[in-house]
Amino acid sequence: MHALGPRIKQLRQEASLNKAALARKVGVSDVTISYWESGAIKQIGHERLVSLADALGCPLRRLLEDESVDAPLTPLYLRSQPPAPWHDPNANRIALPEGFLAGANWRGECFLVTPAPGERFDYLATGDLAAFGPIGTYDQAGRYLIEGDIGLFIGQLERGHSGELLYTSEKVAAAQARPLQKNDRPVGRLLARWRQEGC
Repeated sequence: MHALGPRIKQLRQEASLNKAALARKVGVSDVTISYWESGAIKQIGHERLVSLADALGCPLRRLLEDESVDAPLTPLYLRSQPPAPWHDPNANRIALPEGFLAGANWRGECFLVTPAPGERFDYLATGDLAAFGPIGTYDQAGRYLIEGDIGLFIGQLERGHSGELLYTSEKVAAAQARPLQKNDRPVGRLLARWRQEGC
């Protein structure tokens, strides 16, 4: 699996573009292109990724995955009603380039997810893309997809002083964390998120 930076450089060279020409097409500086290619900037927003793929004349999938992967890179729709989208046997698994999950400490399967039309989630706005790793249990503080009596929702989880899982939403301060309900269980960890620009 190649890192994203070298892949951008390779695709730029295949498209016979220098850094300045690619920068003009994407709407960034040529220094930004250099940072992307070197890996100094590891996370690129969804809208910029789409512009980058368009400027390079390649599908977005080619930026995000090895060419050996045959399944199309299509994000799964996240809905508020269970099950989690990766429980569909036809769900596309993705392998993200190195750097996309920097600091996430993740080695398992990964799925690209976006909210389904009309669905609302904390920490994930309409048009955002997110990489989720399926889990069976809480493993570290972070944002999780949680399944419970009210359906699927995203929340910040951490362990309390007495070992209980504490939940906060995007609109509630961490100081107001509350214990996770008895029937609520984490089913996925939010590994990376790309915001739609302008949000």
